[in-house]
Amino acid sequence: MRKLALVMVVGLILGLIGVCLVGFAEEEQTAVWNCEPELLTPGVLTVATEGTYPPFSMVDEKGNLDGLEIRVVKEIARRLGLEYKPVMVKWESLLVGLFANQYDMISAAHDITSERQKKILFSDGWLESGGRLVVREDSLIETVDDIRGKVVGCLVASTWAELAKELGAADVRYYKAETDALQDLINRNIDGVVTEAIAIGYAIQQRNMPLKVVPGYLSRVQKGLVFNKNQTCLVGAMNQALAAMIADGTYAELTKDLIGFDPHPENPIRSNYYYLTEGE
Repeated sequence: MRKLALVMVVGLILGLIGVCLVGFAEEEQTAVWNCEPELLTPGVLTVATEGTYPPFSMVDEKGNLDGLEIRVVKEIARRLGLEYKPVMVKWESLLVGLFANQYDMISAAHDITSERQKKILFSDGWLESGGRLVVREDSLIETVDDIRGKVVGCLVASTWAELAKELGAADVRYYKAETDALQDLINRNIDGVVTEAIAIGYAIQQRNMPLKVVPGYLSRVQKGLVFNKNQTCLVGAMNQALAAMIADGTYAELTKDLIGFDPHPENPIRSNYYYLTEGE
């Protein structure tokens, strides 16, 4: 009898634990909406993306849509209890389709600028990019200050040249193709290359290049998810889900294997959603 009672007690405890865990999982995935989300189809988040702009959005070798924005927005949708539905759209047509209510939002990478904020609603900054210094994997250069007096390469007619000069480079060499600059770096003809953070992170990861990105941004720009200005409920919920996934480490897990580092902004640009909802 005592054995039977013990088994029953243990079973009851395990059952309660299971209920708690299921409840926790459901709580994580389901949003508590304080307002009616502005969706074209209830329960479905229709998202415009290019699908041709790695590492933000691309089709992998298995034919599946993948990329930084795809992974992040898909996870946000999951946490909000929404079905993620991507729509492939060319860059020049993205905003036209949004304003025509052909989809709920745009995930394709848009820089957050004050001029754009006059026309569209941005989420909080979800990714930070900008100029970074790249050196060989075995280089003794550990900080951006260490490049002073050395030779730096950059793409001709790019904004990176001024950043290279600001670093105190003894010589700045210009290249028509960035791949040529990187090859010269690998061949030890130059000491570093100034280029865009996300693109070089992806190139190093995917091509297994013997290079590393030096800590610290030389310039900064943040990307925001894009909405119509009347979608304040949806944006508010997405901002909360984004902040939660950054805090619990999910964001880093989703992005690091693509570009080699966690690109979430240290100081996110706050969504213009907050200005539109003041006093509500």
